[in-house]
Amino acid sequence: MFVVVVGTFSWSSLRIIRKVPLSDAMVMVIVSAVTVVTDLAIAVVVGVIVSALVLAWKTARHIYVSPGFGTTLHRKVYNLHGQLCFASVSTFRDLFNPSSDPTEVVIDFGNSRVWDHSGLEAIVDLAQRYGRSGTRLHLLNLSENCQDMLHKANVIAPKDGASEDSGYRVTISDLGETD
Repeated sequence: MFVVVVGTFSWSSLRIIRKVPLSDAMVMVIVSAVTVVTDLAIAVVVGVIVSALVLAWKTARHIYVSPGFGTTLHRKVYNLHGQLCFASVSTFRDLFNPSSDPTEVVIDFGNSRVWDHSGLEAIVDLAQRYGRSGTRLHLLNLSENCQDMLHKANVIAPKDGASEDSGYRVTISDLGETD
């Protein structure tokens, strides 16, 4: 197999190895090494797995909030940036502190996307934390798919605000009716 690797390896890739991100260079080295030790099929699978893990790691590090337009003494608006998925749930939870926020909190998902069930669970957990602190939570610009899943999980409050369990249910709104 070593002879096959030497014959098929793209030696020109060694010139660019210092120019590509470290994670990409590591994938190249790992795939080459696994190809020598085993075979190309296993090396490709290992490369895909390592690349997926690198993507998850990068995604987890790139979620943050910025202050949003409309923040007042009684309302705090957060603009969420980044992808909410299994890899970023822990960081997402650390972005919010219900005990120090005002009585109304708005999270704008306009620059974010919820990708999986872990992301939905993080929203439900956050809604419960805000509910226990007596804070009303509004979620803006959620995708229709995410809204449907939150509705099925019985998390979204009815449009009229009536709710038998308003302790942790959230409102999907445009903030037009609140002041």
